[in-house]
Amino acid sequence: MALNTSLPVLIVDDYQTMLRIIRNLLKQIGFNDVDEAKDGSEALGKLKEKKYGLVISDWNMAPMTGFELLQQVRADAELGSLPFIMITAEAKTENVVAAKQAGVNNYIVKPFNADTLRSKIAAVLGE
Repeated sequence: MALNTSLPVLIVDDYQTMLRIIRNLLKQIGFNDVDEAKDGSEALGKLKEKKYGLVISDWNMAPMTGFELLQQVRADAELGSLPFIMITAEAKTENVVAAKQAGVNNYIVKPFNADTLRSKIAAVLGE
């Protein structure tokens, strides 16, 4: 089945190069409505202004981490059910468990390619 690639996606990473890589991968998959935020606080601001269909966030950021962003999103009545994918460089079991408990929908370990990203998104969006 085809992914609904018309959904707006918010990507969050404090590393400009990574934002560009993820944006390019999303474009390959067919997502063109992609916004960027450089940390969790900026992301929260954007999430309040626009309705996104998916958040893809890096774990390690300052001042607000992707994990803290996830917790804030899940605690918010309006954003609570927003599909959220976490990206991390280290696949530490305790991180995966913590993210799962906090309500993350899926998890991607760097480095990854368009196919991996597509299958993770498909799993989350249920298509």
